[in-house]
Amino acid sequence: MALSGEHFGALLGRTVKVTLKCGVFQGVLQHVNPDRSLLLRAVRNLETGRSTPGVKMFFGREIVNVELLDEPDSGKGTAMLSECTSAVEGNKQADTGPADCGPWSSPCVSLESQLRASNSLKYSLSGNKKEEENVEYTVVDCFQQKFGPAVLHLKQQCVVSIAGEGVNLCRHGRLSWLEIATKSRIFLFDIFLLGPQAFKNGLQMVLEDKNILKVMHDCRWISDCFFHQYGVLLFNVFDTQVADALQFSMATGGFLPHRVCTLQECLMQHLKIPSKSDAIMKCRQQMASENPDIWFLRPFPPSLLKALALKAMYLLLLHSSLMDNLMSDLTAVVHGYLNAYRTASGDHLGSTKPTCMKLPEELRQLADIQKLRREKAIKDYRMNEDGLLIRPAMELKERSDPQKDGNYGDDGDCFPNK
Repeated sequence: MALSGEHFGALLGRTVKVTLKCGVFQGVLQHVNPDRSLLLRAVRNLETGRSTPGVKMFFGREIVNVELLDEPDSGKGTAMLSECTSAVEGNKQADTGPADCGPWSSPCVSLESQLRASNSLKYSLSGNKKEEENVEYTVVDCFQQKFGPAVLHLKQQCVVSIAGEGVNLCRHGRLSWLEIATKSRIFLFDIFLLGPQAFKNGLQMVLEDKNILKVMHDCRWISDCFFHQYGVLLFNVFDTQVADALQFSMATGGFLPHRVCTLQECLMQHLKIPSKSDAIMKCRQQMASENPDIWFLRPFPPSLLKALALKAMYLLLLHSSLMDNLMSDLTAVVHGYLNAYRTASGDHLGSTKPTCMKLPEELRQLADIQKLRREKAIKDYRMNEDGLLIRPAMELKERSDPQKDGNYGDDGDCFPNK
């Protein structure tokens, strides 16, 4: 017997602990499938302490127990989960052999890593300071030796992240640095030294290539800069600020937030990067606030070069996490499709027409889920006079005067003057 809509609505967004045959995990409940498999986000392995961004699926046949963590003193949460836990109690007896916990058969499966196993990012987000300091990048500040191989590498990619630094990044501003990261390399193009010729010699070809996905955050400003200063027309862009707003709308049943998120807020929310140890904003804000024109200082401070490289690296990982979240509903419904017939009795299949276009029950559940999410969002958020949900403020450094901070990146931290 599957969890009812009432139970699902009550547990949506709650933190649960899932005990599997070969591990214990904690995460926020995103979806419950009819076959009792669970979708969790912000998953943490309680045995190893490792956290994983994105959405993970836990198969019902591997679940031994499910506990509600955010109401430890209430028996209500345990009662709500009783159907799920009792349904999987039989797993303990049915399992006569050791569980297969190999890397390709783990019950905790990343929904996107199944598609990108061969292209996994070669970066670590463990928060270890040493690993952050050892991030590798290539500064491209001349056309000899480095520029040609860098452009050739970029042209062979399917996904890259792009960020820019400078002053007042729009048609009236000045671009100093262009950061581009791939799954294995990070390039920092010194546009201040290379000049417009950098775009004519290959960067324009990459930025306009419709077969290369460009991951950016708030592309409006740098898109205006590219077009009016360098004649570059961006194509095939995945904007993480837009994706974050879309994910918020999905999670609240169609409501929009009253404001967008900065890159730092997105990293904190989706990749769980603490603001106090965030190497990107800490370095950029501190040094840029001392000298607004530091982006044009040569030689450029190594600590800022590292910050630019980390920013491009995190953008790629943010794209992966947001894609997991955006695809979670689709994945859940498709999973229901797969089990719609094969796990049920086949007596009625002889009279079922393969070409029947009646809306399946699995798709009808989407409307119920959206309704439950809207009801929960109305309780959890305040609404402004425009009907937009007010996002709670994150712990970020207040900046009353962007001109003083000199932080003119394209990540939405502040905006150019009109």
